[in-house]
Amino acid sequence: MKKVSILGSTGSIGTQALDVISRWPEEFSVCALAAGRNIDLLEEQIRAFRPQLASVAEERAALELRRRTADTPCRVVWGQEGLEEAASFPQADVALNALVGVAGLNPTIWALEAGKQLALANKESLVCAGEIVMDLAAQKGIRILPVDSEHSAIFQSLGNYPNSAIRRIWLTASGGPFFGRDWEELADVKAADALKHPNWSMGSKITVDSSTMMNKGFEVIEALWLFGLKPEQAEVVVHRESVLHSAVEFEDGCVIGQMSPPDMRLPIQYALTYPRRLPGNWPRLDLFSVGKLTFCPPDRQAFPCLALCEQAGRQGGDRGVVLNAANEMAVELFLQGKIGYRQIYQLCRQALDDNEFTPAPTRKQIFETDAKVRRQIRRLALAD
Repeated sequence: MKKVSILGSTGSIGTQALDVISRWPEEFSVCALAAGRNIDLLEEQIRAFRPQLASVAEERAALELRRRTADTPCRVVWGQEGLEEAASFPQADVALNALVGVAGLNPTIWALEAGKQLALANKESLVCAGEIVMDLAAQKGIRILPVDSEHSAIFQSLGNYPNSAIRRIWLTASGGPFFGRDWEELADVKAADALKHPNWSMGSKITVDSSTMMNKGFEVIEALWLFGLKPEQAEVVVHRESVLHSAVEFEDGCVIGQMSPPDMRLPIQYALTYPRRLPGNWPRLDLFSVGKLTFCPPDRQAFPCLALCEQAGRQGGDRGVVLNAANEMAVELFLQGKIGYRQIYQLCRQALDDNEFTPAPTRKQIFETDAKVRRQIRRLALAD
């Protein structure tokens, strides 16, 4: 039986991971859970999965959760120390990092340092610290298993072929809720509009990122690190049906891709069971119903955030840190109604322009830069 620690258990990926685990009680057990402030849902998860440890963000929430779950064997902790304990929990075979944002970077490192198999859904770990994370994984002999549907598709399509056989990868994008609109038509977009993804059910931050195509750009950077590719080997293609989740084009001209319904439980289960494949108890892909599949290039004028990510991927260094921090803060302000939709791009571009380039940031420098850029974006946004 594989023992799993889930970081971000009350979020979209975390809850779907627990759904997968609940279908295979003979294959998995949950030994640790980590969440933010949603202790109502976390209490339900503790009672359903009986972990040994649960971590929350704040002491007050932890004390309340302790009171509620005093009749269970679960020990409740909090803060960064609690999160570290969950990420490196001794009994865990696998750590699934489903945390959102740069807050997931330290847990990624903690899990790798503890020698855990890492199922990674936190793309910011690689966007902000790809070199640090991949070097550590190599030192520990750990193969990071991607949970994002696109990177899982590439991982499955690659098989055992060496990187030298790869010509390029095709990362598919749904196009989001604003496909077909031009830049001018996006001026009056509200948060409620940006949160209407046509195909996927995700958290609010990543749904907004999908609408701006920032998420797809971050996935390009993530793929470069995960698969050891050069920037010119990653191509984004808009695929409205979200059936082909990504593909690999090999040097001989063959293209191998992975298709399935748009359901995150599939890549989650694959990451947890790799290299095995267990049956999936969810809707299957019916090619007769799918009909045709369409593909087109992204509109970089309407969605300029994609170009910012491609620029950051080419430059390397701390560009991913700067861009991610600016975007996280800008999206937060947009969801609060404090800035307009197009300001997300404008603020991110200004952050890249204004912050001096650091070629090989340390872990300490990454968090210092992150904090500095967040302050800058808030100041710029609220000054308008």
